[in-house]
Amino acid sequence: MEQLLHYTWKHKMFPLGEMRTTDGKSVEVIDVGLHNYDQGPDFFNAKVRIDGELWAGNVEIHDKASDWYLHRHDKDERYNNVILHIVGVCDTEVRTEAGQYIHQMQLQVPEKIQQNYKALLETERYPPCYKIIPSLTKLMLHSFLTKLQTERLEQKTLSILDRVRRSNGSWEAGYFITLARNYGFGVNGDAFEEWASTIPLEKVAHHRDDLFQIEAIFLGQAGLIDRIKDDDYRQRLQREYQYMQYKFGLQPINPRRWKYLRMRPANFPHARILLLAKAYYERRTELSRIVECETVKDVHTLLNTADKNLSAASLDLIVINTVVPILFAYGKTMGKEVLQERPFAFLEELKAEDNNITRTWKDCGLEVDCAGDSQALIQLKKEYCDKKKCLHCRIGYEYLKV
Repeated sequence: MEQLLHYTWKHKMFPLGEMRTTDGKSVEVIDVGLHNYDQGPDFFNAKVRIDGELWAGNVEIHDKASDWYLHRHDKDERYNNVILHIVGVCDTEVRTEAGQYIHQMQLQVPEKIQQNYKALLETERYPPCYKIIPSLTKLMLHSFLTKLQTERLEQKTLSILDRVRRSNGSWEAGYFITLARNYGFGVNGDAFEEWASTIPLEKVAHHRDDLFQIEAIFLGQAGLIDRIKDDDYRQRLQREYQYMQYKFGLQPINPRRWKYLRMRPANFPHARILLLAKAYYERRTELSRIVECETVKDVHTLLNTADKNLSAASLDLIVINTVVPILFAYGKTMGKEVLQERPFAFLEELKAEDNNITRTWKDCGLEVDCAGDSQALIQLKKEYCDKKKCLHCRIGYEYLKV
């Protein structure tokens, strides 16, 4: 119920009629304030007129007035500037840490909003708001999907920054690990990231002109040399890796981390690792070269080998899940605006991903025109729909006010 009180206050969905405090004073809401998502009062810098007198300050919202004491706000000086306490049930008076009495107002959530919210939570079909999708304006959807795209990139940026941090601040290593993770294409993503994190690139760089040595290190660290069928080649790799392992003090990952079930041979982990070894040998995994790419075609040309070992669909997924977020993260960190803008152009240029999420939204009547849209809808599904955060969703807002 408290979430609905927040929602009703934030969006000014107040019931018709004059509002009053619990002690009978008239209330006029001029500005509900800025929603605070951190610690402290729920809304900052609100403006209300109480009994004709203008008040400016913060607003706190609770299910019951007594929650004020339950949450110990009466012991917290951050709540001394609360000018109005919004409650669903007023079961007590409240005072600040400074001993000041606070005006309270019992807010009634409109019945229609309560019914619509209940329907969103209880509808078994996904998405629960499917009925109103066809009626939404293109302008509203475009605005919301753009916001979701940015949210998803911001979220991926945090993961990339964490990889850079764990690589002692190396963006090259952070990019290589991100690229490797997405060579796993979901099924082996975690294993590829773990594997890539064990590759000492600054040491391997001394052997970059020898593809065989790179393959030995890469396959050895993955524990996958035994997967090579050619006996002579496998034995040579094993001997070379044993030497490199001793030289650099390498520790391979557990080969049981790799998954092969229902996978085509071209997608086997050792096959993907050999592709990465060749890309690394040919210096196609360098961040500086990705930064130079101005179009999706440039990226495809850089990442693919001369013998076209990666399909166009696979390349697109790497652009979406590796190149786009790394450019955004790097550009944002380095203050390079052009690199922050380029990912959005790439996403607009690429075809939309075809998966269960995008097909479901299409069935509801929502157009999915490009990869930017599909990425936005993945963000919507994972961060809003799955978590039942309908009150934070723009489509949920439209549904509630119907």
